[in-house]
Amino acid sequence: MKKNLVIAFAAALLLGGLNAQAQAQTTTPATTASAGPLKLGYTNIDYILSQTPEAKDIQNQLTIQRTQSENELKRMQKELEDKYGAYEKGAAQMSDVIRKDRETELQGLQARIQEFGRTAEQSLQTKYQQLVNPVVQKIQKGIDAVAKENGYQYVFNLDAGANTIPILLVAPEDNNITELVLKKLGIDPAKAAAAAKPATTGGSAPAAAKPTGSATPKKN
Repeated sequence: MKKNLVIAFAAALLLGGLNAQAQAQTTTPATTASAGPLKLGYTNIDYILSQTPEAKDIQNQLTIQRTQSENELKRMQKELEDKYGAYEKGAAQMSDVIRKDRETELQGLQARIQEFGRTAEQSLQTKYQQLVNPVVQKIQKGIDAVAKENGYQYVFNLDAGANTIPILLVAPEDNNITELVLKKLGIDPAKAAAAAKPATTGGSAPAAAKPTGSATPKKN
C-alpha cells in the first residue's frame, strides 16, 4: 500500500509538472524560459549507506548483539528440552500435585522463550535505528546539498527496501546523483563500486546489517 502511494505521488509530481509547464508555455513563455524545466534526480540510500565508513562498525555491533541473543535462546531451549525429558521419564511416578507443578514450570519456560525471542528482535531493530539514523541524516544532508547545487527539485530513492520492486523502473543515468552524493560525503565512487561489485550482481549493495525495513532518510 505504501509503495503504491509513493508511486502515485511520483506520477502526480510528473504529471503536475508537465501540465504546469504546458500551461506556462501557452500563457507566459518568457516566465517558463527563466524558470527552466522540472529536474528530477534519484539515488540509492541503501547503497550509499553500505559504502560509508560507519557501515562496518554497524555491522559488527549488530552481529555481536544478534549472536549473544541467539546463544541465550539456545541455552533456554536446551533447558526446556532437558526439563521436558526429565518430566517424561518421571511423570508416571509423580503425584498429581508434582506433575501439575512441573507442567506449569514447562509452560512458563516455553512462554519465556517466546517472549525473549520477540524482545531480542525488537532490541536489535532499536539498536539498528540508533546506529543508522545519524549516518542516514548525514547522507540526507549530502543529498540536499547535491540537489541544491545541481538544481534538482525532487530526488527519489531508487531502492524501496529489501525484496521490493524499485520505485523508479526506468530513469536516465544522467539523473543518477549517487556518485555526486558519495563525493559530497568524501567517498571515492570508483572504490565504492569496486568494493560493492561482488555483492551487486542483479541488484544494489546491501545496507549495513539491516534487520528489517529500509534506511530511508526522514526529513526533520
